[in-house]
Amino acid sequence: MKNVKMLVFLFLGIALLSFTLNIDFDQTINDNPNVVMAYYVPEKEYAPENLPLEQLTHIIFSFTNVIDGEMKFRHSENGEKLKQLVAQREHHSKLKVMIACGGWGADGFSDMAHTAENRKKFVSSVIEFNKKYDLDGLDIDWEYPAIPAANTGARPEDKQNFTLLMKELRAGLNTLERKQTLTFASAGWERYYKNVEIIEVMKHVDYMNVMTYDQIGSTSPYTGHHTALGLIKLEHIKDTPAWEFIQSRKEEMKKRGYTFKPRSVESIVDFCIENGVEPKQIVIGAAFYGRAWKGVPPKNNGLYQENSGSHIGWSGYNQIRAEFEANKNYNRYWDPVAKAPYLYSAKDSIFISYDDTVSVRLKTQYALKKKLGGIMFWQLGNDTKEENSLLKAMYDASIKGQ
Repeated sequence: MKNVKMLVFLFLGIALLSFTLNIDFDQTINDNPNVVMAYYVPEKEYAPENLPLEQLTHIIFSFTNVIDGEMKFRHSENGEKLKQLVAQREHHSKLKVMIACGGWGADGFSDMAHTAENRKKFVSSVIEFNKKYDLDGLDIDWEYPAIPAANTGARPEDKQNFTLLMKELRAGLNTLERKQTLTFASAGWERYYKNVEIIEVMKHVDYMNVMTYDQIGSTSPYTGHHTALGLIKLEHIKDTPAWEFIQSRKEEMKKRGYTFKPRSVESIVDFCIENGVEPKQIVIGAAFYGRAWKGVPPKNNGLYQENSGSHIGWSGYNQIRAEFEANKNYNRYWDPVAKAPYLYSAKDSIFISYDDTVSVRLKTQYALKKKLGGIMFWQLGNDTKEENSLLKAMYDASIKGQ
């Protein structure tokens, strides 16, 4: 009995010491309620065993597609690559490995969701797929219900059918022995939410991954931030070429029932919460890539100025760090309103909008402060493989609290 009492006191003493020193002897990233989700496109030079998986809560293998009404890989070799990723759970037991279906330009969603029979067929294929690969969940990346983006099929009924699809997916995934996380990729602009029954959809999903990037495209006639955090207002771009362009299109936009509003993380998060979405279900997005314009004049260091077209449609952060941040002709500027960096070369007349370690840290801290679900990003392979990566900045801010 005496020995038992000594063991009890010893255990209590260790527990108290652990609490006092803020030490967790079995700490993992998943002890933190905020998620850090990575979209991951497999590549030969960045195999699963080399990924910084200890810094993630979820990794979303991208992509499957809707093919003949079922969820399938377009390229069968991706099945083996997915198995290799799932095998890494042996070393990262609390990591959630998910599959994404869809992506930009991916068609087939509207037809698949249009009838109960079609939805049942798709859901059955998802169940079999996730069971086969022993997955932890599914991300639906339908871009976008009722909006024919990138020439994808769309119909007005998509609004209600998207709700039914997510409801039936939830029910189907719940039949699997392994607990399933269900998410969907949503847009970072308000028009999207007119075409989904967002409150109903959120009843059936764990998280909404808000794509708060590509907020301005490479074909834009003026430069801007493509992945801003801060709340940008029209007054902040007044008396710039961007303002002049917007004013020139004001009547045309009015006829289309559209009012221009600068886009940002803070703007769309406020909008979603005001419209009833629970903060804990909102996951904001960071971009591990940038967008660049050429022919940009030096006024305002190139921000909100006209351009002569896209310099690079997109470039991964690994390329930006190696080729542009390190280039003495490029200066880094910080926009305190957008809470976002940009690069500008007066010599080359090139402007680059992107996320860096400072901005992704701020986004992560914002998610924590707002008690959001967490942060995600597109995509892991675009990060630098050197020290001080974008993911490391997120990890430090969310897990280590640095």
